[in-house]
Amino acid sequence: QDGLIENGGGSVQAGQSLRLSCQASGGSSPNFAMSWFRRTPGKKREAVATIRIVTGNSFYAPSVKGRFTISQDKSKAIVYLQMDNLNPGDTAMYFCAAELYANGDPWYAEKAYAYWGLGTQVTVTA
Repeated sequence: QDGLIENGGGSVQAGQSLRLSCQASGGSSPNFAMSWFRRTPGKKREAVATIRIVTGNSFYAPSVKGRFTISQDKSKAIVYLQMDNLNPGDTAMYFCAAELYANGDPWYAEKAYAYWGLGTQVTVTA
């Protein structure tokens, strides 16, 4: 079916790394951008990073800039999120989202995305 599937979550100690992946299939394959969001209980879902499919340009939330890197394999319709130097503040459910076309919404706006994965849990312990 059309959709997004995240993998790579887990439980790690502070300072460790994880790499998340998001596989798109069918009509969920993005033409414009793929992004990562995260949600923690008691907080709104926040945008983490995005990558423009055609250009490869990326943008990050200030809280992860310099620690996280988003990348893609366009031939396989896979987007990755390399997370280095994790800290407990990064603990969250991570979701990938596909923006199928340029709709004028900012990359960090949830309403810009047509497809969402079910999420993968990342837990960082001190």
